[in-house]
Amino acid sequence: MDRLLNTFLTRIVHQGDLTVVDAAGGENRFGDGTGDAVRVRFTNAKAERACILNPGLKVGECFMDGTLIVETGSIYDFLALVLSNAGIDRPAWWMKAEDTYRFLTRRLRQNNTLKRARSNVAHHYDLSGELYRLFLDSDSQYSCAYFDTPDADLEEAQLAKKRHIAAKLAIEPGMKVLDIGSGWGGMGLYIARHLGAEITGVTLSTEQHTRSNARAAEQGLSDRAKFLLQDYRTLEGPFDRIVSVGMFEHVGVGYYPEFFQKCRQLLADDGVMLLHSIGRFDGPGDTNSWIDKYIFPGGYIPAMSEVIPVIERAGLKTTDIEILRLHYAETLKAWRERFLARRDEAKALYDERFCRMWEFYLAGSETAFRYQDMMNFQIQITRNQHALPLTRDYMLEAERQLKALDSRAPVLSEACE
Repeated sequence: MDRLLNTFLTRIVHQGDLTVVDAAGGENRFGDGTGDAVRVRFTNAKAERACILNPGLKVGECFMDGTLIVETGSIYDFLALVLSNAGIDRPAWWMKAEDTYRFLTRRLRQNNTLKRARSNVAHHYDLSGELYRLFLDSDSQYSCAYFDTPDADLEEAQLAKKRHIAAKLAIEPGMKVLDIGSGWGGMGLYIARHLGAEITGVTLSTEQHTRSNARAAEQGLSDRAKFLLQDYRTLEGPFDRIVSVGMFEHVGVGYYPEFFQKCRQLLADDGVMLLHSIGRFDGPGDTNSWIDKYIFPGGYIPAMSEVIPVIERAGLKTTDIEILRLHYAETLKAWRERFLARRDEAKALYDERFCRMWEFYLAGSETAFRYQDMMNFQIQITRNQHALPLTRDYMLEAERQLKALDSRAPVLSEACE
């Protein structure tokens, strides 16, 4: 086995049972032998060296290419074992140097101009709707669900997420609501249907734009919900409410001032905004190089310390913050299990390499939320601190009322059909 790889794994893997078979057929065992055994094999020495010199990129690539093979367990089991041990010791110097370089150059990769932002969105969100139908819930909610009860399934948790967010917005009938990054329309249609608001959703995905408007027509909501293929930066306001769920991760750290200044411009004087985004506990960083290359080019997950000061400088007020810790880990687990159950259908749509890429994406994301420093945050924002009731009780009451409506609502057709 490559000496660097052996030294690294010996230093990192203290708990668990990991066997690594090198390109020459030699077996090397790491950990204390506890837990379920995981066994991986490298097919050549080049892959061994690549995975230790640049693990953030090459572990995923080698798995996709079949030069890193999981023989016992799954790629999730392998990543969970390694990442649950990571942090016990400091990273190797060459990994720290790579992280520093990527941090210093991150704004170049997140240069999300109008043209580049649309291209980056198309890379991921304009994949076949059939792919997303394989693993998302029936409303195609492609963001962190909210597991308000321990036994909630994905459908229940995604419904709970929508009412949890809607309750924080204090929406009244007839209000104009902007949904920035409206996806397949589920959040906007929920608000239009239950709260009688006028919804304008914006997306840069042609797939999502087409389907969300079709869904509005199918549900008889076209008079109250319209979805535009348009960048939020080109909109004109004002709007009484703004909601943005899972879009902020695509803005790029250099564009945060522009984002919040535009939101302030679009928001009515007594308006309210709710921002739902993935975040990181451990302070500013950079996007994983494999995720940046294959899944979300131009994307970045912010630390709270990078967001709150920009909100303040934009002349906006942070009126409520909630941290969702392990909810995305549970969401991703459900997505991963659903995808694997229908993997053959995904392979028919694309190919084996794509399926390995998607499995690695879901497994790597889940382990990051479960064992590393990833979470979700919801920030309520206003221009005027008098725009909302004095206490948070109105949120609880609104959520209770929405839950009663949800219990009587009919089952909706799938968004990605």
